[in-house]
Amino acid sequence: MSHPSTLPTVRLGADGPLVGTQGLGCMGMSEFYGPTDTTEALATLDAALEAGVTLFDTADVYGSGANEELIGPFVRANRDKVVLATKFAIERRDDDVHYRGIRNDPAYIRTAVDASLRRLGIDVIDLYYMHRRDPAVPLAESVGAMAELVQAGKVRALGLSEVTGAELREAYAVHPIAALQSEWSLFSRDVEISAVGAAAELGVTFVPYSPLGRGFLTGAFTDAGELAADDYRRFQPRFTGDSAAANAALIAPVQKIAAARGVSTAQVALAWVHQRADVHGLTVVPIPGTRKRTRLAENTAAATLRLTEAELAALEPIASEVAGARYTDMSSTGAARE
Repeated sequence: MSHPSTLPTVRLGADGPLVGTQGLGCMGMSEFYGPTDTTEALATLDAALEAGVTLFDTADVYGSGANEELIGPFVRANRDKVVLATKFAIERRDDDVHYRGIRNDPAYIRTAVDASLRRLGIDVIDLYYMHRRDPAVPLAESVGAMAELVQAGKVRALGLSEVTGAELREAYAVHPIAALQSEWSLFSRDVEISAVGAAAELGVTFVPYSPLGRGFLTGAFTDAGELAADDYRRFQPRFTGDSAAANAALIAPVQKIAAARGVSTAQVALAWVHQRADVHGLTVVPIPGTRKRTRLAENTAAATLRLTEAELAALEPIASEVAGARYTDMSSTGAARE
């Protein structure tokens, strides 16, 4: 399917940059989702920009810095067009591939931003997110340190990820927050408990990650056992065993709408996320991840697909029936603190 040459644009936060209304998640280009064709991945970056995608999302934890290094040349070559988002807070160790620590202390933040700038080869990060929240560190300390990066000219706008509505309000009182990035899809709607309402109230843009349920909503796989041995979806409760079988059946209404419309299930699932903007009265910029130009064209076309009230009603019950948690360990998500 062809894609429009230019996506509609929206503003990030109250006074942030204008971005295409769909961004691109770059994580899978370096890690987590099995083997990658780097040449095709890099071609997908160029195709995204041509299609009107301007928000490109990475993090220091993706490939332990490798993802920032991979997309750095593309960002530098298109610096005046690209809005680059990266993140700090998830710490890894060379001697333990499974280790994930959460660091929100100011000293760590100052070190992390310099490392990201160096890997990306740029002077300023457009949108800098706290990737996960460590409740042991007061938000005022962390956001205060992030605000200092804005004052120092290293960062243009601030973002948070996987926080509650109360945490978003607390952070915003320290410094304006442009974007909140958390999982939001037909399968994952816990952000609607408090985070979405707070974002709408404050004028914070919501950036849904995994809007396609990590590919499950597209029908690309029905059980994680089908995936590559190093694919981390094999360890996510929703995609294995009895939960996978139960959840695969939930996609039926998505498939029915897609067939009737002559579009893909991915496009229906993405269109649903885009229409949360109207439902909740806030700006929504999903960041589906892909490494292929064909998928990119498919995804961007969904930004202008409008579902009817009857179609939305048919999709409404899905999330409440999903079996299994988003992660094996949910302790670092906003849902754990609701």
